[in-house]
Amino acid sequence: EVQLVESGGGLVQAGESLRLSCAASGFTFDDYAIGWFRQAPGKERERVGCISGSEGSAYYVDSVKGRFTISRDNAKNTVYLQMNSLKAEDTAVYYCALGSTPTYWGQGTQVTVSS
Repeated sequence: EVQLVESGGGLVQAGESLRLSCAASGFTFDDYAIGWFRQAPGKERERVGCISGSEGSAYYVDSVKGRFTISRDNAKNTVYLQMNSLKAEDTAVYYCALGSTPTYWGQGTQVTVSS
């Protein structure tokens, strides 16, 4: 059974940092890209970025470039989203998802940035 479990969300002040984790199981981890998405209240879910499988190449949406970094530890079946210089508009529920066209989703973790 495929499982994706996010953790690390919380309440921070603008300018601070958070690191989210996505622990995966139930599939051959390094064969698959993992994406990070977010959904703010009243808005559609948007892709934040994605990291490829074994190569670990990452890309990001323009609004987070230079502030967010996606990495993966294939030995731990975990993908990370390091978020620096957080802004109020980064407030959202953050999800990780399996594949470049997501087929499985985690339950999400809330990130709240106070200004």
